[in-house]
Amino acid sequence: MSTTGRLFRGARQVEALGLDDRGFRYGEGLFETMRGHRGTIPWWPAHWQRLASGAARLGLPLPPAGRVLEETTRLLAGRDAVLRLQLTRGGGGRGYAPPTAPEPSWALTLHPLPAPPAAEGLRLRWCELRLGAQPALAGLKHCNRLEQVLARAELETGEPADEGLLRGPDDELVSAIAANVFVLLGGQWLTPPVERCGVAGVCRGWLLGQGLARVQALSRGEVERADAVVLGNAVRGILPVSRLGGRRWPPHPRTAALRAALAAAHPAFADTDQETA
Repeated sequence: MSTTGRLFRGARQVEALGLDDRGFRYGEGLFETMRGHRGTIPWWPAHWQRLASGAARLGLPLPPAGRVLEETTRLLAGRDAVLRLQLTRGGGGRGYAPPTAPEPSWALTLHPLPAPPAAEGLRLRWCELRLGAQPALAGLKHCNRLEQVLARAELETGEPADEGLLRGPDDELVSAIAANVFVLLGGQWLTPPVERCGVAGVCRGWLLGQGLARVQALSRGEVERADAVVLGNAVRGILPVSRLGGRRWPPHPRTAALRAALAAAHPAFADTDQETA
């Protein structure tokens, strides 16, 4: 599947992004990366709620939810795929001051589903890059992802790894580069807070809402001595981790149970490779 998409300005479909678009100029926007399953988005309400909440915090106008969902369904056309929805404030003059009556730009792009993880699970590395603390943006899936770009570039050299773990200014665990992290300690799945930095993931929100995990600050040492570690995001679901540096984790029954709970709630994730469970 080649990448296809549609671009809109307000209610109008357009052919190109304006050179004055503030998402292009300043990264002033938000995005959602969603899993399409047989033409539907399993977590659509949660994705839209997060987008709307982020737009309210940044003062961005929203297109009508019904129109976005209609175009999403039309673009998916019954397929399984990854769908990205990006929203920006739209056009504006030079300078940081936002326009007083913005017309939002928004785009939908379709991408192939990622390959399933290796049967033995994911290999992780600690990244050297530290995430900066910025409570005004914490939790948002905003368009400035330069920290993640630099962190991902670290994985191109050195010990092979499928993903990297990111820490905050005080050396505390925050997340993986493109997923939230859950560690099993004392019989409880734990995930770090995102009030200072990091993204409040949709899969993370589901696990917390179901009472399957709780929030707790986690140090590097606590991660490395955990009984099990998994990553979670809205496209790939729950991914077992097999290695972090010199630490190895065999398949764990609590990981299998977590993945089974997600698959039961969202059939899209029943189709993912379960061999690592």
